[in-house]
Amino acid sequence: MIDPLSWPASVARLGMVSFLNTAPLYETWTKTVINPEWRAREAPPTVLNRLLFAGELDLAMISSQEYAIHPASYRILSGLAIAATGSVDSVFLFSRYPLRDLHNRLILLSSRSQTSVSLVKIILEDFYGLQPRYLVGDEMARSMGEGVNAAGDYDAALSIGDAALCLAAAGDYAYSFDLAKIWYDHTGLPFVFAIWAVREDFWRAHPATVTAIHGQLKNCLRQGLANLDEICRLAAPRVPMTRGACRRYLSGMEYDLNLQHQAGLIRFFEMLIRRGEAPTTALPLKII
Repeated sequence: MIDPLSWPASVARLGMVSFLNTAPLYETWTKTVINPEWRAREAPPTVLNRLLFAGELDLAMISSQEYAIHPASYRILSGLAIAATGSVDSVFLFSRYPLRDLHNRLILLSSRSQTSVSLVKIILEDFYGLQPRYLVGDEMARSMGEGVNAAGDYDAALSIGDAALCLAAAGDYAYSFDLAKIWYDHTGLPFVFAIWAVREDFWRAHPATVTAIHGQLKNCLRQGLANLDEICRLAAPRVPMTRGACRRYLSGMEYDLNLQHQAGLIRFFEMLIRRGEAPTTALPLKII
């Protein structure tokens, strides 16, 4: 833990995600970091994207796509990500039909992740040449028959995070497609779902604060990964899942941002640029 006497005086507003895949960092941070000047807020990725861009947060875990569409606003913190090389096991397209039969069918897109929405569109439209129809909503609520357009009115549903883990365990769909696995099969590269980013203006105004928080985030991640059994004891019941299943899942996640991860991120951004969904200034990556 950072010595309290060395904490910078400036207040920093952080945004965190509490999905199971963030547990090694999130659980360690909440249990060990006590600094009244570092104020953490927990929310889904899409909410943190909006708050960081609006200047209501200074640093946050955000969808990688959020950085791509607003590159002038952010710097990427090195060594921190949510990524997978091959199957990720918590970002699925659940379907009543084979993937190639989804042309002109209705796809329910999760309202909680910009990156996964872009990824599923790239897979369906660019990799397979399909043109589905899309609807945005909460896949878990609809799967339970809630809302105006309840279960049965769509042909496939994109689900992420803990909701995807629950839907996969329920086995209610005939087909489940792991999007990170499909990406890897087509590109040979990892897929980076989320990154830690700092607002450009905050980084320039408070570099010492950013450096201190960045170091503590990486320290918490190292501690969490070294103590997965304890992390799973805390986090698994909230999904819910067994500790063994939790450990297998977290052991398959990748949390750094190495050169291969960066290559996967660049490929994703190149595709967003070609699709007109991100400016050319998304590249090169600005990593600190």
